[in-house]
Amino acid sequence: MSTDNRDMLEILQAELDFIEQGGYGRSVRTPWKAKSVFQDSLSCINYAEPEKVHPCEQCHLIDFVPGGKRAEEVPCHFISLSESGDTIEQLETAVDQRTLEKMLKSWLRARIKEIEAERAGIQTAALAS
Repeated sequence: MSTDNRDMLEILQAELDFIEQGGYGRSVRTPWKAKSVFQDSLSCINYAEPEKVHPCEQCHLIDFVPGGKRAEEVPCHFISLSESGDTIEQLETAVDQRTLEKMLKSWLRARIKEIEAERAGIQTAALAS
């Protein structure tokens, strides 16, 4: 369970913005080095840390990782992005970067919509009380 004190909705929206602005494109400084989905963005609780300072279990994204994959080295890469169960781990080697990002954006939009709907329902229920 996450102990990340950041707001989940803000994290997912920032990740979507990051991707839409080309965040996972190759760096000018290190064009030979591919960027890692989630790990190379502010979504990662360990972003910009030379070593993994915080355990992944403390990150909000862990809530989307299946229980059996939470002990993996990069558990967020086992988040299912599609109904067929495609994960980042699988897609990194099976499809091009553009396709991976398209699937990730779709997943992010769906999660954002779910959270917004849930929060709107909670607010509506609170107002009705």
